[in-house]
Amino acid sequence: MVWTGPVGRSVRKALVRRASSALVVALAVLVLTVTSTVRASESDAGDAHDSFQVHGFVSQGFILTLHNDYIVDDSTDGSFEFSEVGINFTQPLTSTLRTGVQIFANIFGPSGDYKAAFDWFYLDYRWQDWMGFRAGRLKIPYGLYNEIQDIDSARVPVLLPQSVYPSQGREMLFAQTGFEVYGFARSEPIGTVEYNLWGGTIFMDAESLVPPGSPIDLDIRVPFAAGGRLLWETPLDGLRMAGSAQIVHLDTTAFVPQIQPILIENRSLLWVGSVEYAEGAAALTAEYSRWYADQHSNNAAISPAIENVSERAYVMAGYRLTPQLQPSVYYSLFFPDIENREGKENVQHDAAATLRFDINPHWLVKAEGHYMVGTAGLLNPLRVNAPDLAEARKHWAAFFLKTTGHF
Repeated sequence: MVWTGPVGRSVRKALVRRASSALVVALAVLVLTVTSTVRASESDAGDAHDSFQVHGFVSQGFILTLHNDYIVDDSTDGSFEFSEVGINFTQPLTSTLRTGVQIFANIFGPSGDYKAAFDWFYLDYRWQDWMGFRAGRLKIPYGLYNEIQDIDSARVPVLLPQSVYPSQGREMLFAQTGFEVYGFARSEPIGTVEYNLWGGTIFMDAESLVPPGSPIDLDIRVPFAAGGRLLWETPLDGLRMAGSAQIVHLDTTAFVPQIQPILIENRSLLWVGSVEYAEGAAALTAEYSRWYADQHSNNAAISPAIENVSERAYVMAGYRLTPQLQPSVYYSLFFPDIENREGKENVQHDAAATLRFDINPHWLVKAEGHYMVGTAGLLNPLRVNAPDLAEARKHWAAFFLKTTGHF
């Protein structure tokens, strides 16, 4: 039987969600089972770079906001739609050839829906220190933290600064399918210079972008995406700088009942400059970014042309008080359009504070609070009920609680 129309799509999504939830439970059990095996064999492990490795994680979070719903619908009532589970495997095939894969599933408000998928996979040939090649679904080297968006244990904040690393953009920003050339050079006078150059495409789940029951169908293609990053570990111990950029060509066809198909072409350029200084237990990070968007369609009444530049920046400080306790604070700023900075709907100030507590080497808990001024960050295309930014409260707050088991 073939299900069609809005009702059919709702039925299909319900069946997929039920099957996906069962798969996530099985995946979580697999992670916990492998954890015990890995711990039992840790004492026998040799050089980690030359051995088969297994890592995994299970996270559950809680979101509560005051005055405005954020990321998830009805977050002002509190929501547990904030969980993720993953397991990854890496295996050296020869002294210069490696392979790896990660299976990942999550739900984060309207995105994820517990659909287990291959989050990344690669075949990596390291010819020399100054040149290597990767192919597969590869993490995008963008900024300092894009590659650890799926590793909660590798950072202090629950949410990375949303101006530069928006969670609702993970599907577009986290990984690409294609190729990458990378390498590094090191010398005492200049430190270490590392480069990454990549090109390929980005596969998106168009169904996840349409609210349940919507009569609209989307066909999304990314015919071309490319970018690179240059990272400099300076001779000054603890100081590193980076510049990253990427271009994305996105073609979308929207099928709306009783209307000619709407063809939307989007050409975007994203760049970010980064600097970080770490001294002892303290670390200070700052990143500044601009995103250029040029979008046109064959139906300006429904999909008007967009030509704008957004501005994004943050500064973050962290300190390890004890091996178990790490606080962190950051201030993040977001202007969706640098030509229009007036009004609460055209700016987002985000002051955040996080406390991370590592109960043991494999279990951690985080508590985080955000004080927000402005409503630009509320606009999320994946939300079922899009908010009226002009009517939303200018001053509001968000609180997160998250626990993660990992190995």
